[in-house]
Amino acid sequence: MTTPYQQQYQAPVPPQGPPQGPPQSPPHGGPPQTPPQAAPQAAPHQPAPSGPPSQPYAGVGPYTSPIPIRQTHLGNALASEWTKIKSVRSTIWTLGVMVALVAGIGLLVAAGTSDSDYETVPTTLPGFFGTLLGQLCIVTLGVLVITSEYGTGMIRTTLTASPQRSRVLTAKALVFFTLSFTTTTIALVLVALASTGMHGGAGVQEPTSDQFLGATVGAGLYVSLLGLLSLAVGCMLRHSAGAITTMLGVVLLPAILPAFLMMSDSLRDLGEKMQEYSSPQSLAALFRLDESLNSGWPQLWALAGVTAGAMIAAYVLLEKRDV
Repeated sequence: MTTPYQQQYQAPVPPQGPPQGPPQSPPHGGPPQTPPQAAPQAAPHQPAPSGPPSQPYAGVGPYTSPIPIRQTHLGNALASEWTKIKSVRSTIWTLGVMVALVAGIGLLVAAGTSDSDYETVPTTLPGFFGTLLGQLCIVTLGVLVITSEYGTGMIRTTLTASPQRSRVLTAKALVFFTLSFTTTTIALVLVALASTGMHGGAGVQEPTSDQFLGATVGAGLYVSLLGLLSLAVGCMLRHSAGAITTMLGVVLLPAILPAFLMMSDSLRDLGEKMQEYSSPQSLAALFRLDESLNSGWPQLWALAGVTAGAMIAAYVLLEKRDV
């Protein structure tokens, strides 16, 4: 009987097999003989497998996503651009400042004037003063809608997710124009209704439907088209500071340069025409600031034509150039 300790440390048993050792000499002399080696045993014959081949592993093969795959369209691009424009702080701040300028200055002017001031001009006039400054906010926002993506490099991600570049620019233009037009028009309607409610009675010129439409919808369209023109310029220049500076020149130079052009008799007609289609003069015509001015709609259509030409150029350059 062996103990567990002895069982654990027993000497290993040598393997069984033919005896190994030096060659033995025969009893009557002669060459030594080597003990015979055991012939190697052949492996047993394995029968060939029968039946169908084994099935491949379940994880190998084409992957089928449970998410349905569908063709993208303009609505998807609009949803993406709306998410982007409402998620950045510049949109909230810029539109907030614009509303504060248009509504705040307009209400201050309406509160600081008397009924006798509206004998020759409609009571919607106070919105004009805030719009002169508020349009600069829309111009800045129109540039930042697209140049901010070029500045951060996110335009590469946008165009990778949506390779159809014209669709991306169309979505940006529609979302921005709708947002700017809605916000500006609501602010102008608020000022027009408040001013009309503050001033009434004998001698006060109540606004006609055409005058009210021009001071609200017309002015909102004009400011929004300026913003859309800024977006097109930003797409062409792809630089925020350069595009904003260019648009400030477009807005301010036609209002300043005619004063110098009209000093010359040969350039007087050019100066008068430039002044007529400048931004302050166009807004003054829409608000009926002076009876000598036209309705302001010709200036609005002229701006729409310039904006359409700039958008076409932006589409062409966006397709031709690298990002």
